Amino acid sequence: MKKILLFCDPGIDDAIAIMYCLLHPGLDLVGLVTSYGNVTEKQATDNAAYLLSLAGRQDIPVIRGAKGPFSGEIATYYPEIHGSEGLGPIKTPQDFNPTVYPFQKALDLILKHGNELTIVDVGRSTSLAMAFLLLGAETMNKVEQIFIMGGAFLHPGNVTAVAEANFHGDSIATDLVLGQGRNVTIIPLNITNKAIITSEIIDRIIIKANNPFKALLKPTIEYYSDAYKKLIPGIQGSPLHDVVTLYAVVAPNQFNYIERRVRVEIWQSRGMAIADFRGTPKEEPPETIDKVAFDFNYEAFKEDFIKIMMNPIYYRRN
Repeated sequence: MKKILLFCDPGIDDAIAIMYCLLHPGLDLVGLVTSYGNVTEKQATDNAAYLLSLAGRQDIPVIRGAKGPFSGEIATYYPEIHGSEGLGPIKTPQDFNPTVYPFQKALDLILKHGNELTIVDVGRSTSLAMAFLLLGAETMNKVEQIFIMGGAFLHPGNVTAVAEANFHGDSIATDLVLGQGRNVTIIPLNITNKAIITSEIIDRIIIKANNPFKALLKPTIEYYSDAYKKLIPGIQGSPLHDVVTLYAVVAPNQFNYIERRVRVEIWQSRGMAIADFRGTPKEEPPETIDKVAFDFNYEAFKEDFIKIMMNPIYYRRN
C-alpha cells in the first residue's frame, strides 16, 4: 500500500483525484496540502476538507499551503472551468468550519514517513518547493517517489502555446523542485489530455457505486465536460489530469517513459518544459534524470477508474 501526501488545488479534477485516492485499496492518503491554483488557497482548503467530511475521513489532515506564486504575482483562477467555488455546481455548506493545519504539519508528515512516502503534486508546485527550501533537498529526496502532474513535451500547452497551467502558474517553484528533486516522475499533458472520462462512463459508475461521492460525480464531471467542449471542440468528455497521475503511482507498468533531465523556462517562454530529445542527448548526471510519461494504456486506466469509483470508502486510520 502506497502512503500518499497529495499536494492539490481542488478544482474539479483534483476533487475527483481525492475521491479516487480515498476509494483505492492500494493508496493510503496521509495528508492533503492545499494551495492556490484552480481557486484560492482558502477555497481549495474548504473543498478538500468537505470531501473528507463526506467520506468520514476527518482523521486525514488538511494542510494549508501557498497562497500565491514565488513571483509575487496575483494568481489567475479559472471559474469558467471549475466554477466559482471550484467544484462546478457543488457548493460547500455556508456554516462549514473544518479543522485545518499549518504548513508545518506537511513537513512533519514527510519526516515521519520518510522512504515509505510518495509525494504527488497535481497543482502549482509552490508548496512543494517550500518543503524543499525548509527541509532541504537531502531530506526531501529520502521519500520513495515524487510524482508531478504538469508540463507539455513536444505538445501544445493549455495556458500558452507552449506552457501547461501548473508549470506556468509558478515556473520558479517547479524549476526549483525539478532542479533539486530526485526520483521524480512527470505526467504531462501528452498523457493527461488523453485520460478522457465520458458521461457514459460516469453513468456506468453511478449505477453500482457504493460510496458518499456518488451524488457529486455526475454534476461535477458534466460541468467540467461542458467547459472543455468550449475549449476543445469535438472532445468527448473530461480529461482527468490528476486522477491519471495517481493511476501512474499504482500502475507504472501501464505507462511508457522517456528518461531525461527536465527544467522549466522561467522568463521568455514561461512555464515551457525543457528536455533534450535529440537522438544522442547531452549527458547529464544520472541522479538528475527524471522520468517523463509519453504514452499509457487508456483502456486499462478507464477500467481501473470505473472499478475504483464504485468502491466503498476504505477506512484506514493513520
